[in-house]
Amino acid sequence: MASLKEVKNRIKSVTSTRKITSAMKLVASSKLHHAQVAIESMLPYQKSLNKIMSTFLGEMKGEIESVYAEQRKVQKAVIVAYSSNSSLCGAFNTNVVKEVTQTIDSLKSEGVEEIQVIPIGAKIAEKVRKMGFPVQADNTHLLDRPNFNEAASIAQVLMDAFKAKEIDKVILIYHHFHNTAKQVMTTETFLPVSLDVADTSQQSGQADYIVEPSKEELVATLIPRVLYLKIYTALLDSCASEHAARVIAMQTATDNADELLHDLTLTYNKTRQAAITTELLDIVGGSFQ
Repeated sequence: MASLKEVKNRIKSVTSTRKITSAMKLVASSKLHHAQVAIESMLPYQKSLNKIMSTFLGEMKGEIESVYAEQRKVQKAVIVAYSSNSSLCGAFNTNVVKEVTQTIDSLKSEGVEEIQVIPIGAKIAEKVRKMGFPVQADNTHLLDRPNFNEAASIAQVLMDAFKAKEIDKVILIYHHFHNTAKQVMTTETFLPVSLDVADTSQQSGQADYIVEPSKEELVATLIPRVLYLKIYTALLDSCASEHAARVIAMQTATDNADELLHDLTLTYNKTRQAAITTELLDIVGGSFQ
């Protein structure tokens, strides 16, 4: 059995750890609130923009063409992966690394000759370097202060490279924020964009739009905006998911510390009681000598 001093030091250590995890949970909760407001405010705008574009695509019945929708054999692919800058957020970063690794293996099995990874987050950037992929740009600051213009510039670089046929496919890997307790690992194709839309023939009351200068030019303007917004929305989604994962992880750590403190307190009391009993027995035994 451990001595009283050892148990007491252990209780002191666990108490200090509990204070840290509890404080980190409060900080993460505050950041989660702001991130949740940001993503919940952005999603309706993105959905409305996608709906507008889908409406026009549906009316033109696939007649529209776009350079960003060109389907060709994939020889060069780019993966844009979102992680966090710090740890202590459960399996958040581990899941991203696992998904990136599986995607790379899948692309290689399909015969893709060149794969590039654009990391957004210090953790995935560190892992990408260890995997042997060069990291040309530092995008870690975007997680601290999500900025639409910088996200749009990343999208524009990818779009220009796709248009110039320097790359053939772009894949996004990020966590979608469903709620505080659930973050969904998402992998989707960013480029080429899909111009296929769902059947809208059963929708009633479909509006008859008057468009100037033309529907084709409007869609050509909408597609880049949708792509800009996708990079930014994925960034907000990942930030909200990170803070939610950290809240859950710190809450779990705090609960575990409470349970450990309870067990250590019982052990301390039992050890102390045993020591007192031993001293009493020694005193009583000595009085009869």
